[in-house]
Amino acid sequence: MRILILGCICLCSGCAHTANDSWTGKDKAEHFIASAALAAAGSEFAQHQHLNTRQSATYGLMFSVSLGAAKEGWDSRPSGSGWSWKDFSWDIAGAATGMALWNLSQN
Repeated sequence: MRILILGCICLCSGCAHTANDSWTGKDKAEHFIASAALAAAGSEFAQHQHLNTRQSATYGLMFSVSLGAAKEGWDSRPSGSGWSWKDFSWDIAGAATGMALWNLSQN
């Protein structure tokens, strides 16, 4: 996980095309909810692949965060809306929430 975060920071810290957006808004809720759902779904998928609970939760979290980073990478292209650290922050918060809720459902 540290490698993914470090790689994302290194690759995206020099993005010339960044978004000028606010911390609140309809799209932030969409980022949060989608990331939570993806983390829970990824965790459940991993459990069905016979991984233990810890490995499944990690898989779900990484799956969701990776898709969030890919989406922001897509947005950072010249014709996109720009990389948004605020969107990515909501993605991470949603992924953590989805993983936590999935983990609570396992006990």
